[in-house]
Amino acid sequence: MITLEAYFDYVILPILSISVMLVFIRLFKGPAVVDRVVALDLIITIGIGIITVYSIRSDQQVFLDVAIILALIAFLGTVAFAYYIEKQKDD
Repeated sequence: MITLEAYFDYVILPILSISVMLVFIRLFKGPAVVDRVVALDLIITIGIGIITVYSIRSDQQVFLDVAIILALIAFLGTVAFAYYIEKQKDD
C-alpha cells in the first residue's frame, strides 16, 4: 500500500518539477511577450502547487497562507498585464 508521503515524493513532486522545467523553456524561448507572461504566471501557479505539497507533507499550515498571497499577487499581475495589452491595442 502506497502512503500519501510516498505518493507526494514519487509522483506529484517529479511531475511538478518536470512541468517547471518545460515552462522555463517556454519562458526563455517564447516568441512574444504574451507567451512569456503566461509562462511566468504558470511558473507561479506550479510554485503554489509545490508550496501546497510541502505544506501538507510537513504539516505546517502557515505555508498555505504564503501560497494564497502568492496566488493573489500573480492574479493581480496578470490582470495588470492584460489591461496594458488592451490599452495598447486601442492606441
